[in-house]
Amino acid sequence: MKIGFMQGRLSPIIDGKIQSFPWTNWQNEIQQASDNNLNFIEWTLDYKDLYLNPILTPEGVQEINKLKEKNNISIPSLTGDCFMQEPFWKASLDKRNKLQNDFINILYGCSKVNISIIVIPLVDNGTIENYEQETILHSFLSSNRELFKKLSIRVCFESDFSPKKLAKFISNYDHHTFGINYDTGNSAALGFNPIEEFDLYGKRIMNIHIKDRLYKGYTVPLGYGDTDFDTVFDLIKKYNYTGNLVLQTARSENHDHLAVLLKYFKEVKRLAIKYNLNLTSYNES
Repeated sequence: MKIGFMQGRLSPIIDGKIQSFPWTNWQNEIQQASDNNLNFIEWTLDYKDLYLNPILTPEGVQEINKLKEKNNISIPSLTGDCFMQEPFWKASLDKRNKLQNDFINILYGCSKVNISIIVIPLVDNGTIENYEQETILHSFLSSNRELFKKLSIRVCFESDFSPKKLAKFISNYDHHTFGINYDTGNSAALGFNPIEEFDLYGKRIMNIHIKDRLYKGYTVPLGYGDTDFDTVFDLIKKYNYTGNLVLQTARSENHDHLAVLLKYFKEVKRLAIKYNLNLTSYNES
């Protein structure tokens, strides 16, 4: 298990968005992560200018791999905000075919930089609203299981379904290729009980986003919201979770993004040590 951060958290806020791809600073983030002993970065991918993103250009792939090697930084996962912004499971047939082709191209791009987990956000604009949308999503992803295996990529769903509904949803997907991205803040904002969540699908969790949110509210600094971190970390230990912990935390109000990220890193490290989680490496400073 390692602690890393969501790409963009060390970059200036763009258009007031808490999260977006840092077009002018992504190279610097890799260097900063290395300089501060941060373990890894989870890539972010927006739909706007999709094919200009470095993971989808030959030159970008080459640069990413060089920077990873030079700085000893891994990029094990990707959050596909693009899928939430333009969900193929909600699109008309012609547009759906285009978006599904985009999905396949993203898979190949991920494989070229050794990204092994793709997070599909079924929240906000991407939330599944009916059985037809659920069927379209399942049919497409299931039909590409062999491609996922060939490229050594797994898919994690981040969902706003109730715990029981999410447990039923994920039961329809292959255990080895598909799992759940557990978001500590989103669950708190929705009023879900972590004990019930882990009891229903704890063994299917493949990736965890760490943040704090108020019940029915927004992201706030760690410790200022309604996320029960002690219970969550106790459950992480109980269910033998061995994936990564990704800081998708609140942004700095005074724009000192590095300082606030390192503060959160230390808070999460403290919890991990408190609950005897097996961290393969962490910031000693």
